[in-house]
Amino acid sequence: MPAKRSGGYQNRIELLQGTLDMLILNTLSLGPQHGYGISQAIRSGSSDLLQVETGSLYPALHRLEKNGWLKSAWKQTDNKQRAKYYGLTAAGRRRLADEQNRWHQMTAAIAALMSPRLDEV
Repeated sequence: MPAKRSGGYQNRIELLQGTLDMLILNTLSLGPQHGYGISQAIRSGSSDLLQVETGSLYPALHRLEKNGWLKSAWKQTDNKQRAKYYGLTAAGRRRLADEQNRWHQMTAAIAALMSPRLDEV
């Protein structure tokens, strides 16, 4: 998900490897959604800082489904379009919990490294 360097996208943040899967699982924990809805939820939930490109989103959805963390079904959208909706499986909910725990450990470790220690100042 490379960030474009011009216009309104210059402040976008690239996702750490593996973070997209967690964001997809987290988005779907709120209920089933189609691919475009998932990408819009991530974008709006991050105040437009994170934008998932189609070339990253759909391979991730297929991988998560292949791993048994998502299930899918074709349904009609509100505007009468046919779309594939994705939802979490029980295994997907367990995977999300594991990923959230790992994320909290990693962000705490990075925060500790980035904060100056009083004994080193």
